[in-house]
Amino acid sequence: MALIELKDVSLALGGPTVLDRVHFRVEPGERIALLGRNGEGKSTLLRLLSGDLQPDSGEILRPRKLRMGVLPQEVPSGLDGAVKDVVACGLAATSEAAHGETWQLDHQVDKVLTRMGLDPEAVFSHLSQGNRRRALLARALVGDPDVLLLDEPTNHLDIDAIAWLEGELQRFTGTLFFVTHDRAFLRGVAGRIIELDRGRLRDWTCDYDTFLARREELLRTEQAQWAEFDRRLAEEEVWIRQGVRERRTRNQGRVRRLLEMREERRVRRAQTGEADFQIQDADRSGRLVVRIRNLEFAWGDRTMVRDFSTMIMRGDKVGILGPNGSGKTTLLRLLLGELQPSAGSVQLGSNLRIAYFDQQREQLDETRTVQENVAESGGDSISFGGRSLHVITYLQKFLFTPDRARSPITHLSGGERNRLLLARLFTRPANLLVLDEPTNDLDLETLDLLEDLLMEFDGTLLLVSHDRDFLDNVTTSTLALEGDGRITETVGGYSDWARVSVAQRLRAEEEKKKERKAGGPRPAAAAPAARPRKLTFKEQRELEGLPLRIEELETEQSDLHGRLADPALYRGEPARVADLKSRLDAIVAELPPLYARWEELEALR
Repeated sequence: MALIELKDVSLALGGPTVLDRVHFRVEPGERIALLGRNGEGKSTLLRLLSGDLQPDSGEILRPRKLRMGVLPQEVPSGLDGAVKDVVACGLAATSEAAHGETWQLDHQVDKVLTRMGLDPEAVFSHLSQGNRRRALLARALVGDPDVLLLDEPTNHLDIDAIAWLEGELQRFTGTLFFVTHDRAFLRGVAGRIIELDRGRLRDWTCDYDTFLARREELLRTEQAQWAEFDRRLAEEEVWIRQGVRERRTRNQGRVRRLLEMREERRVRRAQTGEADFQIQDADRSGRLVVRIRNLEFAWGDRTMVRDFSTMIMRGDKVGILGPNGSGKTTLLRLLLGELQPSAGSVQLGSNLRIAYFDQQREQLDETRTVQENVAESGGDSISFGGRSLHVITYLQKFLFTPDRARSPITHLSGGERNRLLLARLFTRPANLLVLDEPTNDLDLETLDLLEDLLMEFDGTLLLVSHDRDFLDNVTTSTLALEGDGRITETVGGYSDWARVSVAQRLRAEEEKKKERKAGGPRPAAAAPAARPRKLTFKEQRELEGLPLRIEELETEQSDLHGRLADPALYRGEPARVADLKSRLDAIVAELPPLYARWEELEALR
């Protein structure tokens, strides 16, 4: 039996139809990702599913005692007080939970707060954005819901928190329905993909990469069919203009078909166009872009950067990652000269033209329209690529209609604000792009375009992001802030840093074990000098077998993810789920030591 079923549901909110006679079922145990362009109505559909909004027509069926937990995209207004009290509000959404004994309710709240790593007595309004998201997720989970609705759950979370969230959701035994733009998260969690496109829902029931290929083929077919339809319509329009003679009784059927074709063409909804923006290249900078020597910086008693030195050269694309509050934005401001270091120096290269994307969107003037925020001089044109361009024409490349371009920015969604910031940023020629969380709230198509632009950009890039795929695809080196002032520099993107980080952590743990067995660390002077040596025969054989073993485990891991993402498993063989999850956990635990051992033996060789 379906947990939620939509029957012939339609909804319009003053603009284009959000849902047009939609049929849709949510089955127990499914993990459904809802995708769609910015403005298509994904958050609206979640509100319909939760019961916060009613359709214009059709019906939404739910079991009477269905327990639902909801994580909204934005923090609801009016939430304040201790974190424990905010989380306890989630029990009110579940009538059975809300009528339990007081000690039972307190135990439920304490248990979920412990899982989330939250301080019960902390003031909710004083939390960081990331910890507010944790608290809201705790509020959604505390009632042990049958269905969990999540709207952009990775927003404002750092990479460690996103990985933690993936683990929590993989352990969640209920039904999951979520909206996200994080491709790595999507691949790791979703087993079924629903796309909201021009008021209709398309059900793909496949993984994300298969969805991309199938959707591309469907859109090509649609365009070919529309082209053929338009050709036939044009022929009929020529026929009808031949004169009254052609409208005799025997041709009335053809006239009626023409009128029907005209109506079909009139109501056709073309897909929202793709953004078509470009980066204006400035003259080349000097070969050295930034030289950092022994950099130190502290806020009060807290050290944000400790003894850090590096050089950034022209053409480098540097990713900056770290936990929330570790100082990523502070590091950018130090590099740009907006903050003065406590010690050390930052030397900027010659002929730099800098464009800075601010994640807090403070560069936007809330009192002005979209158009006025881009054309700062107050005129109606901008200079782009050496020529004058009307600001409305320019904004249409960023998917702003003329009406939207003339509206106040207070009417914009989060994704539209980020697109506006990009539009404003790219009016200025630059050879050093500094982007602080540019991917938040962008739809997947715009994200892909921005990714391609940055990969082709000839200048230098400093990028703060928690999007793992984005970092992997764009960056050539990584600065990882550890949270205690230390900064680790590695070659490559997020995945390369993650491998190095795991190997270093395992080596450190192994050293601690050896020290404990030996009765504590030896004095530095007593440590024998390290001598290079060759691999033994046994180690050589081990090294030869490790890649095959790792490949076997990774293949099995991928197969298990696919099986666990299949809704049929939960309906047909629910008893197998626990065994498969147990095996997956075992593989996840086995792989890191194998990676570390492989790296160790390769280094010896």
